[in-house]
Amino acid sequence: MNDKSITLMKKGYWMAMVFAAGTAFYSCENMGQLQGIGEDVANQVLTGAGSGEAAKPQLTNDEIVAGLKDALTVGIKNGAALVSKEDGFFKNPAIKIPFPPEAQKVEEKARQIGLGGKVDQFVTTLNRAAEEASKDAAPIFVEAIKQMTITDAMNILRGEENAATEYLKKTTTAKLHSTFKPTVKSAIEKVEVTKYWNPIINKYNMLPGVEKQDPDLDQYVTEKATDGLFVVVAEEEKKIRKDPVARVTEILQKVFGWEWED
Repeated sequence: MNDKSITLMKKGYWMAMVFAAGTAFYSCENMGQLQGIGEDVANQVLTGAGSGEAAKPQLTNDEIVAGLKDALTVGIKNGAALVSKEDGFFKNPAIKIPFPPEAQKVEEKARQIGLGGKVDQFVTTLNRAAEEASKDAAPIFVEAIKQMTITDAMNILRGEENAATEYLKKTTTAKLHSTFKPTVKSAIEKVEVTKYWNPIINKYNMLPGVEKQDPDLDQYVTEKATDGLFVVVAEEEKKIRKDPVARVTEILQKVFGWEWED
């Protein structure tokens, strides 16, 4: 076997290990290279067979899926912890919940008539409600991760850099909405959203010639909380794909703790 062939074999071995690890989640171009590896070739490089060298310990399908599940669970818990703490939504520009867009005219008019302070307090309480609701997210995500099959795992590993996030959107959005809705309703009462909303909307609706507004705040916060949560989950997925420090569980250390010759 010539030097070029050996180099290609080692590269294939390394990509298969990334593939097997579950979310080393390297760059999109590296992940794209995995799409051409057939199952037989993947099995070969996982065991080291055919390389002309002593075979290395094989990673089983269980270890492949366990590595991915561990990585996702770490990322999910990190993401849920970030958004569910105070200011997790409010001070994150990427997910901060604004005044309801369909009531934009209400905000503009409210500020014009001296209710700017009420508007600001209202926006703060919307975000507090989302932060409170997000405390229920992690168990829902973890349950979806537990149900992941080997096919799901391979699709994620071969997919785009947000493939795991998209998988979770598909499998958890309905559950998140149904779980968040009553929590949001309770949180809206707890942080007194309507204390700031009612004076704004009542004053606005009394103005001559305006179209009366009354958006469903429970639904609005539920949807925005869910959307914001997935934004943060996607950020955590990118970290796990690209940052070795983010791979902190025992199985991930085992899978990624290989030393490779140049």
